[in-house]
Amino acid sequence: MQRNTLYPIFLKSSVLDILIVGGGNVAEEKLHFLTKSSPDARVSLVAPLFRNRTRELAERYGAELIHAKVATWHLDGRHMVIATTDRPEVNAWVYRECRKRQILVNVADNPPLCDFYMGGIVNKGHVKIAISTNGQSPTTAKRLRQLLEEVLPEGLSEMVTYLNDYRDTLRADFETKVKLMNRATRKLLQSKSKFQPTNSKV
Repeated sequence: MQRNTLYPIFLKSSVLDILIVGGGNVAEEKLHFLTKSSPDARVSLVAPLFRNRTRELAERYGAELIHAKVATWHLDGRHMVIATTDRPEVNAWVYRECRKRQILVNVADNPPLCDFYMGGIVNKGHVKIAISTNGQSPTTAKRLRQLLEEVLPEGLSEMVTYLNDYRDTLRADFETKVKLMNRATRKLLQSKSKFQPTNSKV
């Protein structure tokens, strides 16, 4: 069986400078994906033209719109770039220029020209789960996201808050704390009912 060797990380997108190259449907999709998961993401878009819905979404989340053809100076200071144009030669140029500058780059629907993939995301308050299919099937990632959104309890975020508060009350060495937290979470996960912070005992 082939193994997924990607390493998952969670980025603080509010302190990164992210650029989306393009102003069409795919650019709008990527902007929506980013802002849905990270409403405070710092995002700019560069394209000669933008769709009305893209402009509305950008205004809602404070994303900058740059009306121009992409040029090298648009890459200055960027931490991450997503290329979404319908011109393969432009996307390939963006990829090459980003690699020269050691900027993480994703060319939409072109796995060989990607340093990272934008997988499915499940968000339950404090709990966020990212799903990757190794760039093979975004549709499968979407379906897995929908499944997890249905089966994970709504009280999951409250459970995390409760356990954090419980951990802060422990006065023990690190090894003992780990044992106590493992015992507490094991009881909670074994429970078939939804977590209720006010009634739960650990």
